[in-house]
Amino acid sequence: MEKTKTKTMKKVSTKKAKVIAEKKIKAIPEASSAKVYNQSGKEVGEVNLPGNVFGLSWNADLVSQVINSMLSDSRVIYAHTKTRGQVSGGGKKPWQQKGTGRARHGSTRSPIWVHGGIAHGPNGLKNYGRKINKNMKAKALYTILSRKFKDGEILFVDKFEISKPKTAEAIGILKSLSKIKTAGDIFTKKNNSAIIAISGKKAAFEKSFSNIGNVEVDEVRNINPVDLLNMKYLVIENPEDSIKFIAGKMTK
Repeated sequence: MEKTKTKTMKKVSTKKAKVIAEKKIKAIPEASSAKVYNQSGKEVGEVNLPGNVFGLSWNADLVSQVINSMLSDSRVIYAHTKTRGQVSGGGKKPWQQKGTGRARHGSTRSPIWVHGGIAHGPNGLKNYGRKINKNMKAKALYTILSRKFKDGEILFVDKFEISKPKTAEAIGILKSLSKIKTAGDIFTKKNNSAIIAISGKKAAFEKSFSNIGNVEVDEVRNINPVDLLNMKYLVIENPEDSIKFIAGKMTK
């Protein structure tokens, strides 16, 4: 009997191991590819996209938690009120303690007096900072990238070249990119149209887009979940190196 029990236990354990292995294989997102364009809007090749960056399912709870934490962490505190100990004046007792028939008071800077201090008001010393785990922030970034890629809101461009700062050339690039089917309104959208993630510092290119209010230019290393959600389109320059850098944000 004991031998049969051990055999059945081994069979069950092997079955469980197979089921777990199959689930793990199914859970791994599949890699995909995307078209690469030049700044004139013409297709010049393809790029392979890792599934763990551009193939994740939407996770609203994770994205919401990271976004709220980042916004809270970047909050600038302006509101600050003075307590009765911080308001100037009020050192002298307004009248004697007894004998006047009026209520007793020790200072004219009490919160119940006009020009007195504020009780329980906002304090500029309050800390709104929140800790965000590195892997959690990276996973939220990958989740947003995956959603934008599925919606056709990510464009890959081999390289951007502008010799001198000219707004006309920037407008020309946007018009060329608008010829792509998935980005038809990248030029006509009035607000929060696109964020262009360049591979490195390009002064002439950045100055050319400085007069265009609905487009932001920043380096790939600076993109974050808040910026991606604020803009509709994401344009990534030098996709091979940029994707490697983005994929390296998740630590083991």
